Amino acid sequence: MDIDLLAKMVKEAILDHDTVTLPGVGCFVAELVPSTFSDKGYTINPPYRRLYFSPKQGADTYLVDLYARDNEEVDADMATRILTEFLAEMKEVLKVKKTVVFPGLGRLRATRENHFFFVADEDLDIYPEGLGLAPLSLKTHVETPEEVATAVAGLAELIEEIPGQAGNDEEEQVPEPEPTAEPAPEPAPEPIPEPEPKPKRSHRKFWRVVLIVLCVLVGLLLIFVLLSRLAPGLLDPLLYSREELQILRY
Repeated sequence: MDIDLLAKMVKEAILDHDTVTLPGVGCFVAELVPSTFSDKGYTINPPYRRLYFSPKQGADTYLVDLYARDNEEVDADMATRILTEFLAEMKEVLKVKKTVVFPGLGRLRATRENHFFFVADEDLDIYPEGLGLAPLSLKTHVETPEEVATAVAGLAELIEEIPGQAGNDEEEQVPEPEPTAEPAPEPAPEPIPEPEPKPKRSHRKFWRVVLIVLCVLVGLLLIFVLLSRLAPGLLDPLLYSREELQILRY
């Protein structure tokens, strides 16, 4: 038994299980981290499994079973004894040197008070289901304030033309009063009142409200863009949770 073999067995076991116990030392724990945002919210990172160390002892025997399976002449009792003795020696080395390297996994380290923690390798991949997943960037083109102002002006002109066109269409649709038959000549005939034209319906008020709402939305967008440029850290508490902020700061 050596540290290379131990690291290989831990990595093999952690691919299929969330907890792998090191008897007498603690256990490795793998947890699924959901998708997160980075780069000020412009990049979506795919989910992954994070590996860390816990001083709590588990009840699993995955390492013992792996060692006994790969060594036919070793039974479960002997595998338990070999693994326990090796881990006891590794624990004493860790207390003295403060670091034990697990090739392909990372480093198991100890604090001054001999509290153990694990630092995984940056390229560690223990999430086979996430094979092929890559960060997705939402940063295609960032409009400048001048471009936004030009777009707003063009939109305002378009909205002003629509009510006029609607009014003309409405005016064309108003039916003309039918001609009335001329009355027979009678003494002092009373004039026949002409029918009053139907009032024109106007949509100006509706489009004015739409224009105001669009201007407010564009103004908020400009404020957001300017704040993200001038004070990027100011919007982080609104975009990320407390745990995500701690990860970004780390």
